[in-house]
Amino acid sequence: MSAADRIKPLADRVVVKALEEGEQMRGGLYIPDTAKEKPQEGEIVAVGPGKLNEVGDRGEMEVKPGDRVLYGKYSGTEVTVDGDEYLILRESDVLAIVN
Repeated sequence: MSAADRIKPLADRVVVKALEEGEQMRGGLYIPDTAKEKPQEGEIVAVGPGKLNEVGDRGEMEVKPGDRVLYGKYSGTEVTVDGDEYLILRESDVLAIVN
């Protein structure tokens, strides 16, 4: 069972799997995990149904599962499901879709 089947985001929220960055060596020095910046690019694994407007209609989501996206550095809430880490954030926290 995948994360998309286990996590169902509500309203205008999306579930993102952060893309892993490779090991970084700067000037021949190893940079430990605690000093690395959080990745800001990921893949959408699940989307909510959309946000309700004042009339009660649902707005369409602009992103879909499989999209590679850029998001804000401190956006969303980190969750762990079956040992895999995901980020749940609002669609408005998604800055761009990467082609």
